[in-house]
Amino acid sequence: MDWLQDLFSVAQQWLFESLIEPAMFTLGLGHLLEDGYNASGWLLVGLIQIVVLAVVIGPLQRWRPVEAVTDKRGVRTDVIYTLIHRLGLFRVALFFMVQPLFDRLFGNLRLAGFGTFQLDQVWPSITELPIVSFIIYLVVFDFAGYWIHRAQHGANWWWSLHSLHHSQRQLTMWSDNRNHLLDDLLRDSLLVLLARLIGVAPGQFVALVAITQLSESLQHANLTLWFGRVGERLWISPRFHRLHHAVGIGHEGDAVGPLMVQGRSPALGGHNFGVLLPWWDMLFETANFERRYQATGVRDQVEQGRDYGRGFWSQQWLGLKRLFGKA
Repeated sequence: MDWLQDLFSVAQQWLFESLIEPAMFTLGLGHLLEDGYNASGWLLVGLIQIVVLAVVIGPLQRWRPVEAVTDKRGVRTDVIYTLIHRLGLFRVALFFMVQPLFDRLFGNLRLAGFGTFQLDQVWPSITELPIVSFIIYLVVFDFAGYWIHRAQHGANWWWSLHSLHHSQRQLTMWSDNRNHLLDDLLRDSLLVLLARLIGVAPGQFVALVAITQLSESLQHANLTLWFGRVGERLWISPRFHRLHHAVGIGHEGDAVGPLMVQGRSPALGGHNFGVLLPWWDMLFETANFERRYQATGVRDQVEQGRDYGRGFWSQQWLGLKRLFGKA
């Protein structure tokens, strides 16, 4: 872990000094160099992820695709979403919009005598190894992610935004970041707030996000892949998550079709809400481990022709209209 962290630090320093720092001075942002250095870390992580997508997951999709991809325009739009998120553009916007509010909130808490809770100090004899504390944080974040995801499906107003993510009828490795920006803003703000509350170090937070994003890219891939009877219950596979996107199975609020036949309860709008670990779906009885690869999309999109937009801006606009009941 140490040598890997050292290698990343060297690359981040080079990227910052070669690209980010000169650009910041040119734009008159020299007073924000520390923040620029942190941004260079997000940019580096994103570049590494895009390389992994192109070199590893892309060939896997071509090797064992679930279906032939015919909606090339939709995939190109998903690529735009991926670049916005993975290259740190959304993270920078989040910093300027939300970070000052969090700084003020936690500053006031400290003045009131409330310090930051350090989760990894609850068992100092166990968590003295960085990898152990990292695993604990990963499990905690995944638990939070499961309930955030259920809320995205269970609250009508939130689903009006999150449904954009499910409107992609041809999933690929680029589909993970296909979200309404307000949906991302709310979800990421909650996760940043959680990180501040339990004392996650900035470096660990970057690593948590990077691992989560790469795993989610694999989950959304157009790939016929499952992890076996045991592996499916340890880590979420493309098959497990594709069923979450399946029309009438993964994200419906009523017991219809296969759910009714098999006697399952949709449990707050569907199945397979886990982010990385299927444990929470198993624990709260929302898991579906059937080995099949269903068509994806939203029921009203498939059956009634509801428009979710073709390009980035039309998708964002229609999401706002759905939020206010105008579409």
